[in-house]
Amino acid sequence: MSTDAGPVIGVFDSGFGGLTVLRALLPRIAGAHYLYLGDTARLPYGAKSKATIARYAVESARFLEDSGAEFLVIACNTASALALDEIRSAVRVPVVGVIEPGARAVFHALVSPFSTVPPESNVLVLATDATVQSHAYRNECGALGLRATEIACPLLVPLVEEGWTDHPVTRDVLHIYLADALKQCSPHAVLLGCTHYPLIAPAIAQALRELGCEAPVIDSAEATAAAVSQALGAQPTAEGSEATFACYATDSVEKFQRLGSRFLGQPIPKVDLLDLGG
Repeated sequence: MSTDAGPVIGVFDSGFGGLTVLRALLPRIAGAHYLYLGDTARLPYGAKSKATIARYAVESARFLEDSGAEFLVIACNTASALALDEIRSAVRVPVVGVIEPGARAVFHALVSPFSTVPPESNVLVLATDATVQSHAYRNECGALGLRATEIACPLLVPLVEEGWTDHPVTRDVLHIYLADALKQCSPHAVLLGCTHYPLIAPAIAQALRELGCEAPVIDSAEATAAAVSQALGAQPTAEGSEATFACYATDSVEKFQRLGSRFLGQPIPKVDLLDLGG
């Protein structure tokens, strides 16, 4: 169900974080129309069982497909780590998660001109507890010849949602997490394994430099947007071909509209309330 100008693309997350993926997508695919669904009534997914996460994610994916999406982006690290196979089995359209594109972006950042990974290439993955416990990034990086050290940073999500992206408390918390992480590995790249973290990417890069680490910071949201654009063979948006979007949330549409605008980097004029059941 393409529009006259471009494809209809569904983007799914358990909450607000996936809006950073939508933000990265908007300038990449001319004329695209995005359907964003945040399952805010049932977050956080990380506290749920694998079976429950899969059920919730499949329900959301089917809603987006039934609403006309012809390509799905699972902009949720937990769902990408624990339910991607179930989602792909449940829908008829192509599905991309955030984990594989992130790992591949690190690989391409480190690969030599001769297309080989430097020996002993270490990747520091910053993520939530649920994503770290899944070891999805470790496994994906390992398949590419990279050694990943996964570090859970549970305080960062609430700090970002509070809007404290450049707050002294956030900088102090980052220093504590990163100082501990750098005792465990000497990374050649740092991968942001949570879709909230792009909002504090400059603070992360600054903290790393202050701790003596010059490793590049790889944004999995940007990596995912690039992978989707490549898969669709898309042209970047230009004047007159701007992408459009519609947002759905399963709870607290006013909060989604207010808080989501920070993640998207622009106002969200309307959020439709959606009931997916319990």
